[in-house]
Amino acid sequence: MSLHESPTLWELVRRRAVRTPDAPALIEAAPDPAHDRSITFRELHDRAERVAAGLRAQGIGPGTVVAWQLPTRIQTVLLSLALARLGAVQSPIIPFYRDRETGFALRESKAEFFAVPGTWRGFDHTAMAVRLGARGIIPTHTGLPEADTDDLRPPPTDGTRVRWIYWTSGTTSDPKGVLHTDRSLIAGGSCLADALHLDATDVGSIAFPYAHIGGPDYLVMLLLLGIPAVLFENFALPRSLDGYRRHRVTVAGGSTAFYSMFLAEQRKDPSRPLIPSLRLLAGGGAPKPAELHHAVVRELGCELAHGYGMTEAPMITMNSPDDSSEHLAHTEGRPPSGMEIRITDPQGDALPPEIDGEVRLRGEAVCRGYLGEAHDDAFDCEGFLRTGDLGHLRTSGHLVLTGRLKDVIIRKGENISAKEVEELLHTHPSVRDAAVIGLPDPDRGERVCAVLEQEAGTAPLTLAEVTAHLGAAGLAPHKLPEQVEVLDTLPRNGALRKVLKYRLRERFS
Repeated sequence: MSLHESPTLWELVRRRAVRTPDAPALIEAAPDPAHDRSITFRELHDRAERVAAGLRAQGIGPGTVVAWQLPTRIQTVLLSLALARLGAVQSPIIPFYRDRETGFALRESKAEFFAVPGTWRGFDHTAMAVRLGARGIIPTHTGLPEADTDDLRPPPTDGTRVRWIYWTSGTTSDPKGVLHTDRSLIAGGSCLADALHLDATDVGSIAFPYAHIGGPDYLVMLLLLGIPAVLFENFALPRSLDGYRRHRVTVAGGSTAFYSMFLAEQRKDPSRPLIPSLRLLAGGGAPKPAELHHAVVRELGCELAHGYGMTEAPMITMNSPDDSSEHLAHTEGRPPSGMEIRITDPQGDALPPEIDGEVRLRGEAVCRGYLGEAHDDAFDCEGFLRTGDLGHLRTSGHLVLTGRLKDVIIRKGENISAKEVEELLHTHPSVRDAAVIGLPDPDRGERVCAVLEQEAGTAPLTLAEVTAHLGAAGLAPHKLPEQVEVLDTLPRNGALRKVLKYRLRERFS
């Protein structure tokens, strides 16, 4: 099967079900092995069709906007594929988002239906949906709707229509809705499949939220190659290790934080392999220190292939396991044939190899724009997406990232808007001014640090007080600071009195 010939995600599902119907597709690794579940590629196709028929009976059809906020389960993949079968517009929302981000996504997308998991990890998502005034709440903990497929209309055939809205914090306090098509998601997954050189003996794994842009990225790879993946709904080490070992996972990872967690666990007992079947860690979404790559290879006894992606372009570059050790450690890999990378100066003029500039992208995996208000500066006059990242291309074609223009913190692969956290910090009566910065962290990629300038006469705020205030204001838990510093005055420039964040990073890194 060609990696680039499928026009829609559903057609990819259909073709795989015909080609290897009885091969395992997805496996849920439960804490108790007796509760493990699995589904073949034929069952994935057939059940998704029945769910599509059930959703159709509820009034969902082509163009209907459906938001879903679900954990990493077979059920979640089935619902998403059923929506793809109908040609609905789906808006995945990370399951640990709370009222603030979730409410914004529901309003901006004008979602007509909202699928939730009920109470998950102690939080009542149904109650939140009611608080937010969500329409058409679908409580999936009671089971997905299924019906006879005889009356289903033919599936969509145009893979270039916008049918996906993913959310990224970007540089503003509110998230941005990123518009994708089946074709752009397939292009990203094809890049991953091309780069990793997996074969029929491999077993993948998804330990990150399937609602992340990496979810369909990984699923497309599975459909193209016909290999299974083990799903971890509540990933934690060492608890999840038994699932990796039991199902003989060969490919694991997700982001820098995952690499660090596996490495830390291995160091508890260096005398035996942590996961005997593991041959490759792969991922992206956060900076990867070169020393971490070397430690993984040396101590875990597997290769590490890291890549570069973002919500706007799920797979931009990817290292391959057969790249040189130097490239694997110090670059983000090379782009696939369908991705153009241009490094530019501030005026937008192209720069030669080895010279740092802004990274700009053009290609089939790049999003089709943003939801709602215009973002005229996101694309240049030649249609290249301005990433806001800084870096250079080597003469070999490998990309090296060196920094970011955007004021975004990337913690465990998730974008966190510094401005959003700062605005909420300003609502505390003791805070005069605040600057939120990302500091290098070997486990998270970056950690969130809040630097405060307080009102005169107020007691220095503690980390516990700051996180309690932000949590009460509705900030998602993964955005909470892990470090708080208090200064008499924040450093500013002499013109517009803008806070000089680079000085704070230099001081507290």
